[in-house]
Amino acid sequence: MTGHILVIDQGTTSTRAIVFDANAVPMATGQQEFRQHFPQPGWVEHDPEDIWRSVLATVRQALVKAGLTASQLAGIGIANQRETTLVWNRVSGRPVSNAIVWQDRRTASLCAELKAVGAEDLVSARTGLLLDPYFSATKIAWVLDSIPGARSQAERGELAFGTIDSFLIWRLTGGKIHATDATNASRTMLLDIHTGAWDDDLLKLFRVPRSMLPVVCDCKSEFGTAEPEHFGAAVPLRGVAGDQQAALIGQACFRPGMVKSTYGTGCFVLLNTGSQAIRSRHKLLTTIAYQWGGKRTFALEGSIFSAGTTVQWLRDGVGLVASAAETGTLAAEADASQQVYLVPAFTGLGAPHWDSQARGAISGLTRGTTRKEIARAALESVGYQTRDLIAAMRADGMDTPDEDVSPVIRVDGGMSASDWTMQFLADMLDAPVDRPVVQETTSLGAAFLAGWQAGLYAAPEEFAQNWRLQHRFAPSMAPSLRAAKYEGWCDAVGRVLAPANLIVESRTISA
Repeated sequence: MTGHILVIDQGTTSTRAIVFDANAVPMATGQQEFRQHFPQPGWVEHDPEDIWRSVLATVRQALVKAGLTASQLAGIGIANQRETTLVWNRVSGRPVSNAIVWQDRRTASLCAELKAVGAEDLVSARTGLLLDPYFSATKIAWVLDSIPGARSQAERGELAFGTIDSFLIWRLTGGKIHATDATNASRTMLLDIHTGAWDDDLLKLFRVPRSMLPVVCDCKSEFGTAEPEHFGAAVPLRGVAGDQQAALIGQACFRPGMVKSTYGTGCFVLLNTGSQAIRSRHKLLTTIAYQWGGKRTFALEGSIFSAGTTVQWLRDGVGLVASAAETGTLAAEADASQQVYLVPAFTGLGAPHWDSQARGAISGLTRGTTRKEIARAALESVGYQTRDLIAAMRADGMDTPDEDVSPVIRVDGGMSASDWTMQFLADMLDAPVDRPVVQETTSLGAAFLAGWQAGLYAAPEEFAQNWRLQHRFAPSMAPSLRAAKYEGWCDAVGRVLAPANLIVESRTISA
C-alpha cells in the first residue's frame, strides 16, 4: 500500500516528529529540545506553550525533510511522556499553570498523609499503582488547591485535565476532542484498570471533579482530526499510547513473558502479563500495556527515575563531559579496581524502593578517582537499577512465560546506543540483551497503532515478524565479580534511603 504515518513523540526533554513509510520504516525526523524548569528543589515543570510550539515546528520540519505534504499522510500517531499533568481552561484553551512533570515530587507530603490514613490499599487495588507523587492525581489536586480560583472553576466545569496526549489532541483538533487512551489513563491514579473506567471513589479521594476528565479510548482509535491550519491539511489522529507502552508495542512484545527496557530520561522495564493484571508483591506497578477492541492487555512495570538524566547531569550539571557519547569512552578507560558507585536519586528512587525522600550520592571516592570512574559509575547505575527491577519481576513470577518465549531483554531508547552500557547491562542481568535495528521503538509503536487503524499496516502478529535484531549482547562477567559489584551497589543504595526505608528491597529479593 502507499501512504505515510507521522508520529509526534513528545518526550520529557525534547519533541520529535518522525515520518514512517508504508512499510513502517522511518523516513525523516524533526527534533527540538525545550526548556526544563526547576522552581524549587524536587519540582520539575514544563511550559505547555513550549511543548506546543515544539510539536508544530518538528512536524513541519519532518514533512519538509520527507518531501511530503500533510495531505499525503494516512494518519498521525502520538506517543508521550506519561503522568505529566496539565490543567487548562475549556474556553480559552490556555493552561492555568505550567505542566507538572512526572519527575516532580512536590506532592510527597500529600501522598504520605493519604498513606497514613490507609488509602494506599484502595489505590493499589483499583489502579495497580502505588501512592506516589509520580502519578497525576495528586498533581491535579495540587493545581486545584494552589492556583487561585482553580478549584471553583473546575467545580463549575470550566477546566479540563489531561496528560500530554490529551493536551495535544485538544490543541490539534481545535478544542473539539477531549480524549486520552487507556495506557495514559492508567497512569493517572484515577482509572480502575480492571473495568477501564474512571473510578468515583478515587475521584472523591483526590478531590478531582469528573467533569475535568477526558474520554478514555482504545490505543488504536479515531481521536479526531488535526485542523488544516496546523500543517496545511486536515489529518486524522489514529493512534495514541504512553511512551513506555508505545515502546512495548514497537518492540513487538505481544506475548506474555516478553520484556522490554527503554533507556531515555528514565528507565522503564515492562513485562507483558497478558490478560492477567498481576499485583506485585515487590513494589512494581500493574498497568495497562495496550487496549484495542475494548480488550485490555496488562504489564508489570518497574520505573527508574534517572537514566539518561544522569548522563545529562554529568554534562550540564557538573560539566564532567562535553557530550553524552563521551561517557562510554571514559567508562572503558576507567580504573577497574576502583569501586565507585553513583546513586542517581536526584528526585528520589523509583521501583522497587519508592522513596521520594532519597537523594543522590557518590560513594567509594578516593584520591585517585577521576572523571573516568565517575562516568563509569553513572553508566553502571543504569545496569544496577535494571537488575533491581528484573529481580523484583522474577520474584513476582517472571520466570514462567510461554514455553517458547526466550528470557531476553529487548532494549531501546537513547542510552541503548551505548555498546559499553548495554554490555554491562547484560553482564549485570546475566541474560542476553537484544538491540533492534529500529531503536526508536516508542515512535514505531505509535506509528503501528495509527497505521493499523488506517488500514496501512498489518495486525500485531505480522508486525511482530518484521522485528529485526541489530546486536545481541551476551553476558561475559564472572559470577563472583557480578555478585561483588552488585553487593556494593546495594550498600550504596542503603546509604541514601530515608530512615523509614533503610531495608533495601533488592537485597531481600532473590536475584
